[in-house]
Amino acid sequence: MLNIRNATPDDIPLILEFIRELAEYERAPEQAVAMPEDLRRDGFSGEPRFYVEIAEWDGEPAGFALWFFNYSTWQGKPGLYLEDLFVRPRFRKKGIGKALLVHLARVAVEKGCGRYQWQVLDWNTPAIDFYESLGAKVMKEWLTMRVMGKALEKLAEQTSHQPSST
Repeated sequence: MLNIRNATPDDIPLILEFIRELAEYERAPEQAVAMPEDLRRDGFSGEPRFYVEIAEWDGEPAGFALWFFNYSTWQGKPGLYLEDLFVRPRFRKKGIGKALLVHLARVAVEKGCGRYQWQVLDWNTPAIDFYESLGAKVMKEWLTMRVMGKALEKLAEQTSHQPSST
């Protein structure tokens, strides 16, 4: 019933649907602004910056996982970072999310990754409980920092020899 496969360029419209459905679930639909050309350029070019697994249930698109490699300087090994995991509501409770997580754990092991990580919204207690049941640990001592939009542009315009205030 369940099939997990690598996405192809033909899946770009489907991937965008999943991204928008996830953004809706995470209460931020206005932030999902990726376009087909963005996914084509960054995921399906000569040097992909991300990879996508598509989960199908009885041949129907049920969910996806979008991931990429990062690198741990302390471990001296790559890591697998799961950016997005989403299963459509009507396909939940069938083990699809777990199957995608297990699939990517196998990829991480096969590729010699020292760790496999992702983020979860603090209000998403069902997901947190589920991830912890699989052995994942909430890293409460680490805070995510983000610079985007105008703040990113302003930071990039600064000269690097200016003393920092920290």
